[in-house]
Amino acid sequence: MTTPRTLGTDQARARLQDLIVIDVRTPAEYATGHLPGALNVPLDRLRHALAELRHAADRGDLLLVCASGNRSANACRTLAEQGIAAATLTGGTTAWAAAGHDLHQPAAATATGTRTRARWSMERQVRCTAGALVLLGLLLGVLVHPAFEILAAGVAGGLVLSALTDTCGMALLLARLPHNRPRPADLATTLAALRRR
Repeated sequence: MTTPRTLGTDQARARLQDLIVIDVRTPAEYATGHLPGALNVPLDRLRHALAELRHAADRGDLLLVCASGNRSANACRTLAEQGIAAATLTGGTTAWAAAGHDLHQPAAATATGTRTRARWSMERQVRCTAGALVLLGLLLGVLVHPAFEILAAGVAGGLVLSALTDTCGMALLLARLPHNRPRPADLATTLAALRRR
């Protein structure tokens, strides 16, 4: 397995106007803040965007971004298998923000004056879900039957496996929830923008 080409935060910031930035996080994560000009193509929709990404890569350098760099590295490998060159941002949006660079965030209010809901990162969603399942398993184990403690053990085992394999099955499941999925119109708009690049 080849290691994707990386750009540091300062390198990426210096070249930002020349890069085509693709954020592979879920739409909910993307809404929490993204690199200026980044387009959202969630990792699980990447294969649907191959033609547009190939076209964009022919016209400029692709930079793939996620929260920490892990998902964007996986996306780079997926694109490399299809002959599409891309780089990943070292440390993702977390490192970008830590370096003091601006993240674009949607306006707090819409045209109707209603406030937008705060969005949670995928990491935060996984931590909350895992913690809730462990507590539920322990509580049911004490109040109902000790066999329910298997739920807590299963979640713990899943977290260890996740760390060892650098994948996260729970994140894949949570990404399928409606608030984490792009609306078809949003993805269509993103793909149209890629075609114009």
